[in-house]
Amino acid sequence: MSSRLFKQPALAAGLFALIGFCGQALAHNPMCECKAVEDGQIRCTGGFSDGSGAPGVTLDVIGYDETILVPGKLGADSTMTFKRPDSEFYVLFDAGPGHIVEIDQADIEAP
Repeated sequence: MSSRLFKQPALAAGLFALIGFCGQALAHNPMCECKAVEDGQIRCTGGFSDGSGAPGVTLDVIGYDETILVPGKLGADSTMTFKRPDSEFYVLFDAGPGHIVEIDQADIEAP
């Protein structure tokens, strides 16, 4: 089979491009970490497993009743800081389909 494949360079090039693309897609997982900081604030940092940041990516603070308590986007440094809500909440990092991270309030580290 391989000898026929390489006699059709366009097919071989397309196949290798597809294989390469699949490998890159698997290495691009979303990551988000939230920590409590001074004065009742929480700072979240988002990015991807390939080391790239996530400026402009949606990061919403959502109540357990599904209301958006703090709508937001990550800043140029891929972080967002907000006042800790009084009610129960979770943080939703949403970089698109398949690139979502949820962090429950119980998982946010103390300072």
